[in-house]
Amino acid sequence: MNKQVTPPETLAGSRIDESAERIKQATSSAVSSTRDAVDRAADHVEEGLHRATDKAADVANRATDKAAELGERGREVYDDTMDRADAWLEQAREYVREKPVQSVAIALGAGWLLGRILRR
Repeated sequence: MNKQVTPPETLAGSRIDESAERIKQATSSAVSSTRDAVDRAADHVEEGLHRATDKAADVANRATDKAAELGERGREVYDDTMDRADAWLEQAREYVREKPVQSVAIALGAGWLLGRILRR
């Protein structure tokens, strides 16, 4: 019966190696689960940023459309005002052609009145 006895140093070394392997496995598992949690959080943040970017782009597009609409409305008002001014000027020219003496009298009176007002 030649039983071989394992020296205590070898047994202690085996236990240390086994403990180190268990620690490595536990560490790998913890890192893996942490990595998964971080990936899920990053995906959630990315989705939120994409939604916010889409909303900002939508608001910017609506603002651009509204500005274009207001610009077009401004051009229409300007064109209408210019048409009215041209029509009024044409009426004034026609009046002067039809009644030149009265037109000169009105102009002299207006000039005299304006001179009196500005002199004060």
